[in-house]
Amino acid sequence: MTKKYFGTDGIRGRVGDFPITPHFVMNLGYAAGRVLAGAEHTPGERSAVLIGKDTRISGYMLESALQAGLIAAGVDVYLAGPIPTPAVAYLTRTLRLQAGIVISASHNPYEDNGIKFFSASGSKLPDEIEHAIEAGLEDAIKIDAPGCLGKAKRLDDAVGRYIEFCKSTFPSVMNLRGMKIVVDCAHGATYHIASHVFHELGAEVVAIGVKPDGININDGYGATSPGNLQKAVVEHQADLGIALDGDGDRLVMVDKAGVLYDGDQLIYVIARHRHEHGRLVGGVVGTLMTNLAFEHAMGRMDIPFLRAKVGDRYVMELLQQQGWQLGGENSGHIICLDKHSTGDGIVSALEVLCALRTKQQSLAEASVDLILYPQVLINVRVARGVDCLGHEAVRQAVAEVEQALDGKGRVLLRPSGTEPLLRVMVEGEDRQLVEQSAQRIADVVKLLAA
Repeated sequence: MTKKYFGTDGIRGRVGDFPITPHFVMNLGYAAGRVLAGAEHTPGERSAVLIGKDTRISGYMLESALQAGLIAAGVDVYLAGPIPTPAVAYLTRTLRLQAGIVISASHNPYEDNGIKFFSASGSKLPDEIEHAIEAGLEDAIKIDAPGCLGKAKRLDDAVGRYIEFCKSTFPSVMNLRGMKIVVDCAHGATYHIASHVFHELGAEVVAIGVKPDGININDGYGATSPGNLQKAVVEHQADLGIALDGDGDRLVMVDKAGVLYDGDQLIYVIARHRHEHGRLVGGVVGTLMTNLAFEHAMGRMDIPFLRAKVGDRYVMELLQQQGWQLGGENSGHIICLDKHSTGDGIVSALEVLCALRTKQQSLAEASVDLILYPQVLINVRVARGVDCLGHEAVRQAVAEVEQALDGKGRVLLRPSGTEPLLRVMVEGEDRQLVEQSAQRIADVVKLLAA
């Protein structure tokens, strides 16, 4: 059954446009509260949820609306303030709450915002719960009695708890002394957390992107805009750089020469290290966007590899089905299920650092055997509801490109799950051919979308 509001990563959109309005979010809080209070709820015990947010100015408004709806449903609310998405997952689990809720649009600009949920186990909500919440949105808010209302409480030690958790995932016999690391927090939810983690483990830290003002999240900084990190690593003669996105669940890294390393390369470093030390459980899960060279590299090491649909929730589902622990996306979402119940940029960075420190290697040395194929991604804006994929002109363009690639590459067209975009990806050995092919298909889509 198709969901009306929930996408691949919660509910997201432009602030002020439906559904990211105070009225809808209050109703969402009420509907979610009614559903979650009924799930695994013991009579006589009050349900409780945690709310965290990133640094967008709209977070204040949406937090108040969400809180009002939940309290009207008789649910207690813990307010964590600005805190990374994976921190909400961790705290929800350790505090034994019914759910965790994050107010964030992740890597999107500040004009957007969204709501995403975690279950009591710290994982994304299953589809059936999201369907139930959507069904509950059809009901009006009804307050049984004033005495049944929930209460709100500020969770003052949320940041400290999460910092200690991140540090606990790094081997106790290892430290980062002697390393100089530039950490870019995208003016987002990790601005008051990430630097402390790496510093307390012994590194000399240069922090950038740590001055949020409500509107500068992801603006020129962070995992989706790593240019300033690359410059800073070279200028400060650092050993490497770490870039997180606005809500802290995405990671890219930079070596001392300023070269950028994406999610595929970082997962490769982690997978190889675990494989060499007998710690890789099963295989690795990527997505339809994972570079073909990564798949070939896994094959050379006899490591099983499977592709999920794009989206960290689908990576998680496939990992759980297979009983594996490691997976992720080339965008920088990396999941290490033996460390956390969800993707975590800081924890993933520590996993990479563990591999580098163990073998005393640089990022370049640890990933030397993985040479990524040229991959071009073009985002084409399309109106919602327009089926470009089924159009004959698009199918013809794709067929011609696949013939030109001659089995030495691949084409992937997919609608974005969070924005009104069609993503056109072409990958292959010949960069010029790949670039021309991607543009050719994108031009056809643009004509249809005009």
